[in-house]
Amino acid sequence: MKVIVSKEIKEVCPAFVGACLQANVRNTPCSQSLWHEIDKFSQQFSQQYTPETIKDRSPIAATRQVYRICGKDPSRYRPAAEALLRRVLQGKELYRVNTLVDLINLSSMMYGYSIGGFDASQFSGDTLTLGIGRQGEPYEGIGRGMINIEGLPVYRDALGGVGTPTSDHERTKLTLATTQLVVLINGYDGDALHVEANAQHLQQLLRTYCSSDGGSYFLYQ
Repeated sequence: MKVIVSKEIKEVCPAFVGACLQANVRNTPCSQSLWHEIDKFSQQFSQQYTPETIKDRSPIAATRQVYRICGKDPSRYRPAAEALLRRVLQGKELYRVNTLVDLINLSSMMYGYSIGGFDASQFSGDTLTLGIGRQGEPYEGIGRGMINIEGLPVYRDALGGVGTPTSDHERTKLTLATTQLVVLINGYDGDALHVEANAQHLQQLLRTYCSSDGGSYFLYQ
C-alpha cells in the first residue's frame, strides 16, 4: 500500500507521523496467552492512571487536540485508544473479538495511539489517503452502524472511507478469514521514535500469536 497524508491534515497537524505495517497472517478466534498479557497490562495500568490522567498521555492528548481543531468533540467521539483505556480504568471487560483485533488493541493501549487494523484484500486500489471527513459522507463503523465522520481524520481508498481514530469501517474489518493485514498507527504527537516502537511491538505480537514473520513497516508523514 501507498499512504498519502493530505494537505488538510498537514495544516491541522504539521507534526503528524504514521506507520504502515503489512503482514501475511493467520487469525484465530482467541488466544488465551494473549489475554494473559492483556490482563496483566490492564492491572498494571489501573494502578498508574485515572480516566482523567490518561488524557495527558501525549498520543491521546494530541489526537484529542486534532479532533477539536477539526471541529469534533473528542469526548463524544472518543479516539479508540482512549476508549479502550477508559474501559480498563472503569473495571469493564474489554471486548474479545479475534486474535488480530485483540493484539492490536493491546498494542494501542500500551503506546496510546489509535491504530487501524484492516483486511487488505478488501481495499479498493493500492493507495490510502488521510484526509478529514466531509458533511454527509457515508461511513459504516464496525458495530456502530452509520456514523457522522464530518471533522474526523479519515483514511480513504478508491471507494471511500475505511478508517478513523474512532472507528474503522465494516467493509475492511478483520475477520477469521483475513490473511493480508494492514495496520496504520496514527502519531498525531509527531513522536516518530514512539510510533516506530509501536510498529515493532506489533511485529512481535504477530510473530507470537498469528503465525507471521512480523511483516514489514514504513513511516509516512
